Amino acid sequence: MSCGVSTGMGATLNVAKPKKGSSVAIFGLGGVGLAAAEGARIAGASRIIGIDLNSDRFEKAKLFGVTEFINPLDYKKPIQEVIAEKTDGGVDYSIECTGNVKAMIQAFESCHDGWGVAVLVGVPHSDAVFATNPVNFLNERTLKGTFFGNYKPRSDLPGLVELYLAKKLELEKFITHEVSFADINKAFDYMIKGESLRCVINVIGN
Repeated sequence: MSCGVSTGMGATLNVAKPKKGSSVAIFGLGGVGLAAAEGARIAGASRIIGIDLNSDRFEKAKLFGVTEFINPLDYKKPIQEVIAEKTDGGVDYSIECTGNVKAMIQAFESCHDGWGVAVLVGVPHSDAVFATNPVNFLNERTLKGTFFGNYKPRSDLPGLVELYLAKKLELEKFITHEVSFADINKAFDYMIKGESLRCVINVIGN
């Protein structure tokens, strides 16, 4: 809760601030991306589009409110063009959760002219360059960034706990694996292979 969930949810709820009935694109369906989707679900978005290169993540993402999926490997054209075609010009909000600068540009350019808002969450390489046509800004797209979802840990985390206790935030679905401390290396394997969201390590017992 102190990192992945709060970062993704905060990017949606605190920074993008989607309106009920809006469309939201989530770039990257790992733990942070699915937390961003959870935020869009809580906000009442009507369309939550998940974009990921790993189609194996799509089924799990449905639990977080993702309504449709796009794998860029299935298309020859730029994914922002695909999204524009599917959404009549672009999404209302996009959240980038990969740290890949190409995905960052795609997320920004997939927003609708006039009101679209893109939020960058992932951390790119230090030498990465974000390049886009300046007209994308003149057309009133908005680009934002966030760290820790704009939450203040001491004052805001109790509010997330209250959301969980009220059953509005569903944390259990983030837990995909449990291992004993003796099998801790399995947890690292799950993480490296992208097979887990969050893994619980039981320090006491088998």
